[in-house]
Amino acid sequence: MEVVIVPDAEAGGELIAEAMAQLLGRKPGALLGVATGSTPLPVYQALAAKVRSGAVDISRARIAQLDEYVGLPAEHPESYRSVLRREVLEPLGIGMYAFMGPDGTAEDIPGACAAYDAALTEAGGVDLQLLGIGTDGHIGFNEPCSSLASRTRIKTLTEQTRIDNARFFDGDIDQVPHHVITQGIGTILEARHLVLLATGEGKADAVAATVEGPVAAVCPASALQLHPHATVVVDEAAASKLKLADYFRHTYADKPEWQGI
Repeated sequence: MEVVIVPDAEAGGELIAEAMAQLLGRKPGALLGVATGSTPLPVYQALAAKVRSGAVDISRARIAQLDEYVGLPAEHPESYRSVLRREVLEPLGIGMYAFMGPDGTAEDIPGACAAYDAALTEAGGVDLQLLGIGTDGHIGFNEPCSSLASRTRIKTLTEQTRIDNARFFDGDIDQVPHHVITQGIGTILEARHLVLLATGEGKADAVAATVEGPVAAVCPASALQLHPHATVVVDEAAASKLKLADYFRHTYADKPEWQGI
């Protein structure tokens, strides 16, 4: 796995957006996997700026969702489908016709999970999957001790996660769903390029466990060590617990410019 240490979140967003732009230059119909939350916003903002300037043509790109609440209508403002429409699709000028996501309102949730897993395969697979990371090392909603071979499935939210997410539901935890659909770790690992962005000191322990710790279900993100093309982009604060930080800075500074990330 390649670790790239950047000065701040804005620099990380620009770096990843440039990688997406280069991918779209090679493959205009690429399938981009996106995540919700505040961490990836600099990526989407930088990519939208490139689209507005004409530096990248995104008209044929497709967007795939990482996870979704169970039971929230698609039009609910806090469904992840709605969030991604506001934060990704609309700024990029992409219509919902190019969007793929699981059906969190299906009567048969296990069937909906299997259908989404199959749809990703039928679409040719995700070309670049953007990931965030939790302070406990989770990716998507694959909490610690999730199977490293897991497929898209339903997961139960921890009480702490529901408390944390209540801020998006007028502070009312009773409005926060108990369950989500998430791509499994095995599903995530099938993407051709995994890019994890982490910023802030609060993510430092999780980043160190992901990059330098053993591959273990207790830190789901450590499964990225098994991927042939995984890139971890971190700011200085998130890199503060890395023992090999100087080595990572050296290797990135001296890599061939044409290689990208």
